[in-house]
Amino acid sequence: MDLLSVKLKIGDREYPMKVKPDEEERVRNAGKFINDQLKSYREKFGIDDKEDLLAMVAFDCVVAKLKSDESHSAVDDTTDDKIDSLNKLVKEALS
Repeated sequence: MDLLSVKLKIGDREYPMKVKPDEEERVRNAGKFINDQLKSYREKFGIDDKEDLLAMVAFDCVVAKLKSDESHSAVDDTTDDKIDSLNKLVKEALS
């Protein structure tokens, strides 16, 4: 599979990277999200230090990822419980 060469500007730096064609939009959206968050934190907290801003964005992204993982886990558990209940009902009906 051919890879695309893209350059993302995050903060004041450009990052060249190679991505799969079907990942390009996701990668560009991630770069835009990071830049939007940097701008938001800069305006909200008056912080100009790039490292501090990037650390804040990284922290918030990890918190959101952990929250999403917990939510997915809860859905998986509920789904497993429902499947177990349905299997039990089917076994009882076939007995």
